[in-house]
Amino acid sequence: MAAAAGFALVLTGALTACGGRQDTASTDAGGEVTCDVANETRIGIATGNATGVYFALGNAYAEQIGAAGGKVKATASETGASVQNIQQLVAGTYGVAFSLADTAADAVNGSGSFDSKQPIAALARIHTNYTQVIVRKAAGIKDVAGMRGKRVSTGSPKSGTEVIANRLLTAAGLDPAEDVSAQKLDLTKTVDGMKDGSIDALFWSGGLPTPGITDLLTTSGGQVEFLDITPLLPEMQKINEVYEEGSIPAATYKLAADTKTIVVPNVLLVKNDLDANVACTLTRTLFDRKPQLEQANAAAKEISLDQARKTEPVPLHRGATKALDDLGAPK
Repeated sequence: MAAAAGFALVLTGALTACGGRQDTASTDAGGEVTCDVANETRIGIATGNATGVYFALGNAYAEQIGAAGGKVKATASETGASVQNIQQLVAGTYGVAFSLADTAADAVNGSGSFDSKQPIAALARIHTNYTQVIVRKAAGIKDVAGMRGKRVSTGSPKSGTEVIANRLLTAAGLDPAEDVSAQKLDLTKTVDGMKDGSIDALFWSGGLPTPGITDLLTTSGGQVEFLDITPLLPEMQKINEVYEEGSIPAATYKLAADTKTIVVPNVLLVKNDLDANVACTLTRTLFDRKPQLEQANAAAKEISLDQARKTEPVPLHRGATKALDDLGAPK
């Protein structure tokens, strides 16, 4: 039954992703936050590529919001991810959006892909995204600078992956618009291109394990390899201090050894004027239903109350603050 429900949500998301307002949540009227939502409320959740972690967790989260038995129901949709998610969140198409922390920071600061400060707030910090840079061995690419003249997938347009890919290329001394043949593809098409040889290298920012990357490594593991991009970390940290060094454990994709990389947190976002009781309910459900989210994707194991409030410079929504206070999250 759970699988069927999940499929139904995926299907609904696929059908509704192409247009129309996805949520009916009211704006915040002020006053005490009780976490009680009086009226039937529908929330649209903006996720990411269909073979990525955002999509897997987003659909599981939508299912658990409905299963919680309250007035709030949710539907998750496939999207281009972070930048697009924030734009559509602010436009009112969706009520909740998954985003990389660096893109969210750009949004509240009115920098990077955003011309002005965006009216967003966070429900919580969630799992970590690992920058996964994979090359075809036959392409002879040993580092990001070696991508000059190569066919490189920089991710879906207006995605967090595209933001990080372009920053990494620039940090390596390349012009993303001139020095590589940029293929702005979603993960499914990217993996297909790596398999058939039409793409030489890919950038992907996602949780572990990312289903699409698992597919690539399972079917073509002998023809591809990960790059260690940590030499570019100092330049990346000049752009945003949120970038950190991390490691992809060998067991994640059955590799011979761990791979060092650059990581960045993820945040769940809402508009800053969302009804505080809805925001409180959404945040509480995220943690109350964490075991069920872990069944959808192991990345959910990283969701923790210890890290939940660490969303700076994005402010926590006051409804989320109430939920985290009630749940005993450290301040």
